[in-house]
Order: sequence, then structure tokens, then C-alpha cells
Amino acid sequence: MARTPAGTPHDPRGAERFNEERATYTVASAQPDLEAGVTAIRETVKTLKPRPGVYRMLDARGEVLYVGKARSLKARVANYTQVKQLTNRLQRMVSQCRSMEIVVTNSEAEALLLEAQLVKRFRPPFNVLLRDDKSFPFILLRAEHDFPRIMKHRGARRAKGNYYGPFASAGSVNTTINALQKLFLLRSCTDSFFSRRDRPCLLYQIKRCSAPCVDRISKEDYSALVGQAKDFLAGKSSKVQQDLETEMAKAAEDLDFETAAILRDRLRAATFIQGSQAINAQGVGDADVFALASKGGQVGIQSFFIRGGQNWGHRAFFPTHTKDVEEAEILSDVILQFYEEVPPPPTVLVDRILPEAELMEQALSELAGRKVVLSVPQRGDRRKLMEQAQRNAVEALERRLAESGTKAKIQRELAEFLELDGLPQRIEVYDNSHIQGSKAVGAMVVAGPEGFIKNQYRKFNIREAQTNDDFGMMREVMRRRFRKLAEGERDEDVTASDRGTHHDNWPDLVLIDGGKGQMSSVRDTLEEMGIEDVPLIAIAKGPHHGRDGREVFHFPDGREKTLPTNSPLLFYLQNLRDEVHRYVIGAHRAKRSRAISASPLDEIPGIGPARKRALLLHFGTASKVRAAALEDLQRAPGVSDAVARKIYDFYHAGG
Repeated sequence: MARTPAGTPHDPRGAERFNEERATYTVASAQPDLEAGVTAIRETVKTLKPRPGVYRMLDARGEVLYVGKARSLKARVANYTQVKQLTNRLQRMVSQCRSMEIVVTNSEAEALLLEAQLVKRFRPPFNVLLRDDKSFPFILLRAEHDFPRIMKHRGARRAKGNYYGPFASAGSVNTTINALQKLFLLRSCTDSFFSRRDRPCLLYQIKRCSAPCVDRISKEDYSALVGQAKDFLAGKSSKVQQDLETEMAKAAEDLDFETAAILRDRLRAATFIQGSQAINAQGVGDADVFALASKGGQVGIQSFFIRGGQNWGHRAFFPTHTKDVEEAEILSDVILQFYEEVPPPPTVLVDRILPEAELMEQALSELAGRKVVLSVPQRGDRRKLMEQAQRNAVEALERRLAESGTKAKIQRELAEFLELDGLPQRIEVYDNSHIQGSKAVGAMVVAGPEGFIKNQYRKFNIREAQTNDDFGMMREVMRRRFRKLAEGERDEDVTASDRGTHHDNWPDLVLIDGGKGQMSSVRDTLEEMGIEDVPLIAIAKGPHHGRDGREVFHFPDGREKTLPTNSPLLFYLQNLRDEVHRYVIGAHRAKRSRAISASPLDEIPGIGPARKRALLLHFGTASKVRAAALEDLQRAPGVSDAVARKIYDFYHAGG
């Protein structure tokens, strides 16, 4: 189903279908206050009607606390005013609520879909969240060309063609495409590459393409290969194999051993694809499988993706905000959020009865545009498949807990070694890169308890610091990074102990790639800005320049510490430093590449690529354009008198 930019389903009756209103009653206090929250909700209830829809609870700053759906908005929202009947979790939520937003829908199924959309959009702290935001890859057989291309695809499915997926990872897609190329000899090159060929490329030589670009195969024969590929991906692999065996036997009988050898290799590719299916899913058709395991207060959900009876991969999810939430409700929320990104198959197999299963079926069917069935397997192949998913869910969760235990231990050692007040939830690491001061770039990478947070990385183009002044560059980066944070703190009068509540992006630790000089620069810069309570550490190579594996950690007060060369904490800190080094080097190289390919003509306002190309073709070089007389510029093809005057005036501003 298509989506509008706002995240609601596209519908020509959108204005009738969704009627969004924001409650006007707002309590100013940001401190948790149960009575104030109940008062705000009661004021909202007065405006509601017994209609289906979605409600959002907002805190004093307008941030979304919770998204919920209701068959009757008035009755559902009114339940939150019965404080004694609420769990501790819901009481905490109500105590922070200061206003609400309401979306009215035509049906409860629409409300269920919209709830999942808004949860993924706002990621509220009191909703169960599916943390894996990676888009799932598909295989696409393009349809706009006489010789369709097979390719990996992510994102919106706008291109015309047949989509097959989802696959669990890019690696599984690449492996499958390679095998499919060997099996069906379909091209994977772009249309522009295809149109420029006058002889076969390497893929033809290694028998992974039939070279339609140079007419080594007819359109009809290529279409037959495409048809076989569609059959194979649709689950008719046995038929494809039988056809290949028949063709191979006939070629051998006709003494056409070269063709027989090609068909033999294609059969081997088919066998490879089927042999790589670690899960027996024959007879299942198109289905997704979900099984849940819980242990130690954490939840893991294992998913299998079955298409045409073939296993197209599996992935484990570890949703957050699951405390005090029923397991069946967690699974329901995860499934609905999952299918916001992936089209649902005809069958969804789950390991337990879900609340409002019929409503979920109705919502998923509306999303898919065809019937979708939720089922709890009881016997046969589907039951065996579910038992395998359950075992995988338990094993994945146990691995997760073991990894979390190791990470937690390192976090505790980090806090102790760097003398932090608590476990750091956000670590920012800084470095800069340049060549003798030119094309200088600063960079920040961010890490949390679960690893790097790559969508919060930042680059800084150095503008103010003097050439070759590493310390000045670091001071500039710090000023630009912390200026807005410092202003926000003063505006909101937030104490240091409350920063985690009000500013999720305030660091608990700043790690600098450098030695005493960088440490002094950063410390003095932050002190000038009135920021004195952010923990700072500089990491520098040891006396032997890191050849012995030692690093020296510089503290703001001038102290130095080291760690044993085999310390897991040392490896962790080195990994942080190496990541920022990798990121800033990449940013610096990209800036240099842009500078190399830049032209002095780029500086002239109003001169686009076409005119720039015409000027360079006519004059030869940018310097000759600069030295040209006005009359010469006017004679250049594609350059009007007005544009010629603009170019001439740009280079001869003084007359």
C-alpha cells in the first residue's frame, strides 16, 4: 500500500478517512504528576466520540509517549483516568502525559494499521518497538526492457517488474542472484551498460550470462529463460529441473556435448540453491513464520521467510519496551510493525494465539490487497517448521543475553577505568583529517550500549581554524557541536542530572583521538562555553607509536592511564577510535575527490552543467574562458548575450 509523506495510507478519501485533532488542554509542568496527567486526559475525553481511531499521548514538550488504537476512542481513553486499575508502567505514562492527539478512522482495522505506522514513525517510549529498521532486500526482475534484468532491490517498489522476497540479508540475495545467473543466464548489467556493448563481457565468459547485449541469444529464447526463472522463484523448481534434465538428455543424444555441459552446469546451480535451504519448507508455499522466546526480562522473536516452499532466510528481532507487556501482545505489535515495511504473504504462522487475531487478519488483508490468514500450526510440516523456529528463537535469545552480559561487563569496566559516575549510554568520539591543513574535515561517531549508532554520525567542514592547526580544528568542532546543546540547557534550565531525560543526544562521555594537546584544547573550549561536567578522555598511541598495542589515556587533570595489551576494554576503546578514524578519513577523501573534479566555472552563478560543458568545448580550458573577451564569449555556442555578460562581469568585476 502506498504511503503519503506524513505516514498515513494514501487514499483519495483521506480527508474523510482520517480526522486528526490535537487536544488544546496542556499542563505546563514537565515533572511527572499523576493528577495533572489524569486531568489532561479527562479534558480530552470530553471532546471524543465512540468512534474507532488512534490516540497519541504527549508530554509537556510535545514528544509522543504512547500510540494506541481503539474501537471506541471515548471508552478507551477514559480507561486511563481509572488510575487504580492501571499497571505501574501505565501510571508512569499517565503521570507524564500533558496533552493528546486524536485520529479518527472509518474502521478498527484502519486504526490498527495507522497505529503501527505511527509507532514506527515516532518510536514512543511506552510502545513495544521493533528495533530492526533495516529495509529488507528483494530480487527484482525488471519488466521495461526486451531483455529483463535480474537485480537486488531495496526501498520503495516503484519500478515495473516482478519482486521476490523478502530476503533476510543482502548476502543471501547476492548468493541467490549468483546462483540464478548460473541457472538461467539472465543479465544483471544496467541498461546503459547493455546498450554500449559491442562484445560479450566477462559474465558471458564464466557462463553467468547469455549475452543478449550482442545477440548471442534471441529475444524469444531469452524470454523462455525469464519464464523459467519466474517459475523457479514461484516455487516450481521441480518442473524447471525436469525440463533441464530433458533438454540435457536430448543434447547428449544429439551429440551436442557443449550444450549438454551448459545444461549440466545449470542443473548444478539449481541443486546448489535447493541444497542451501537449511530449513525444510516443502509444501508450505508462501508464508512467514514467527516464534517468540523470553528469558531474563528480554524477548527474542525468530522469523523465517518462506516463498514458494523455499527458505529465503531468517532473522531474529529483539523488541524493546516489553516490560509488563503480555508476550502475545508483543508478538502482535512486532508483526504489525514488520509488515509496515514488507508486503505480507498469504499465510502468517505464529506460535501462539494472538489477541484480536481476526482484526489483525482484516488489517493485513487490507494492507496486502488480498486475503491474509494468521495460523497456529498444530500438526504436519508446518508444525515441524514452527518447532524449528521456536528452537531458533530460544538459541538467538540466549546468544543475545550472553553478548549483552559481555557488553555490560565492558561497560562497567569502562565506567570504573574512566572514573565515570555511571554506565555511559552515549559515547561521542571525535577526530579530524587534513593534508597540511587543506580540505580539513572533523568527524563525530556515536556509540551506545548496543554498538555504533550510525544515523547520528556527523561531519564538520572546518572553516575557521588556521592551516595545520590540529588543536584549532578540534576547538572549532567542539564549539559547533556543543553550542546548540549548551543553549538548549540554558533555555530549559535543565540540571546535569536531568540531561538524559531532556536531551537524548547529550554525551555521557567524549572520547578524543589525540594526546595532551587535543585534550587541553577540548577542555578549555568547553569550559569557555560553561560546560564543565562532560567527562573527557583523549586516547593516544603509546611511546612506541602503538607498535606494542598500548594506548595512553589522557585525563583533563593531566593524569595518564594505560591498560594491559590483552584487555577487552582496551580492544573496545581502540575499536571506537578506529571507527572515527575510518569515518573521518572517508569524509576527507570524498572532499578531496570533489575538489579535484571541481571547475572554476562552478563558481559562476547561473552556469549549469550544459553551459559549462559548452564553454569548455569551445575554449578548451577554464583559464581561457576567464581570459576571453566579451565578444568571444558571445560567439560561444549555447551562450546568450546575457549569459556572456554575466560570465565576463564575474571575472572582470573591476571593469
